[in-house]
Amino acid sequence: MAPPKQEPIHRNTLGMINIDPLQTGGRLPKVARETLMEWADGYSICDYCTGRLDKIATPPVRDFIHGELPDFLGMDEVRVTNGAREAKFIVMHSLCKPGDKVVVDANAHYTTFLCAERCEAEAVIVPSSGRPDYRVDPSGYNEAIDEADPELAVLTWPDGKYGNLADAKEVARICRDKGVPLLLNGAYAVGRMPVDGNRIGCSFISASGHKSMASSGPIGLLGASGEYADLVFRTSKTYDKKEVELLGCTARGSTLMTMMASFPHVLERVGNWGAEVEKARWFSSRMEEMGMVQMGQKPHNHDLMFFETPPFYEISKTAKGGRYFLYRELKKRGIHGIKPGLTKFFKLSTFGVPEGDLEKVLNAFSEMIRSNG
Repeated sequence: MAPPKQEPIHRNTLGMINIDPLQTGGRLPKVARETLMEWADGYSICDYCTGRLDKIATPPVRDFIHGELPDFLGMDEVRVTNGAREAKFIVMHSLCKPGDKVVVDANAHYTTFLCAERCEAEAVIVPSSGRPDYRVDPSGYNEAIDEADPELAVLTWPDGKYGNLADAKEVARICRDKGVPLLLNGAYAVGRMPVDGNRIGCSFISASGHKSMASSGPIGLLGASGEYADLVFRTSKTYDKKEVELLGCTARGSTLMTMMASFPHVLERVGNWGAEVEKARWFSSRMEEMGMVQMGQKPHNHDLMFFETPPFYEISKTAKGGRYFLYRELKKRGIHGIKPGLTKFFKLSTFGVPEGDLEKVLNAFSEMIRSNG
């Protein structure tokens, strides 16, 4: 049999205005795209390894992981992982035994609960205030810790649905006073906004490179305070160069190299966070003028936003294509990021999207409402 004809697999959203929260913080700058091509072959970086990924001197992986990243995160030790979820699991697996408890905010990502389940630990939930702001009050950690006597607490900062930023310093203070380590899940924070674990007072930070650090994924980070670094980054009794929880090596090749190439770009944009927040607030106010309702904190403090969208839900009841009309109409206008089939509510991100492009998104929403009114 003749082999099938090989054709490139094209991405049909390339070049569109992208407001997908999973992607806005992960877009690669030009230098990282060039680096991606150079290091795209599998295990390319392993040519330079003598036993530990984080000890590679050339290219300067060692300086990045043991120098630049700890300073950037405000943590004593940092390692590269295969994503934020892997970083969370490393912490839970290191600290928890079957039957132990982990205190988790109600807005946590589903993978936080899966990590606990995989460790056979019980997740004890700190409730949110519910609609419309879904706020997590730090005092809830006080009560949950007293009730559960957990081995670990987790705060999602911000949460991936509403983009809420709880008072992380106060949660950390409560946890510290009660002798419980705090894991800050910064998958939508690290690389977008200033994050300093030392100032916050957390014991761990998990981060996502492909969501928020302009990296080709999957890749993430785990930062640990000195108190816990020896535990979570412990080495094997059999293979003394290998760190057990990392299974020796994690992200290697193009994922790590694009993170390194993008790092100066990430540092620069973190310094522009105030302007990103103002842009998100401007966008939210314009959406609400059209009849949308932004859920979560107000005024909003992050680029990720969740909207209830009654005008589009009403249109979908009679529109051709039903609830898929919105996705199709946006695609016609060169706009990507709203999931197919969503008209009653959706989330989006304004991060790194030029104001002119956001104006086009707002005009597209307005035109659809007017033409179907």
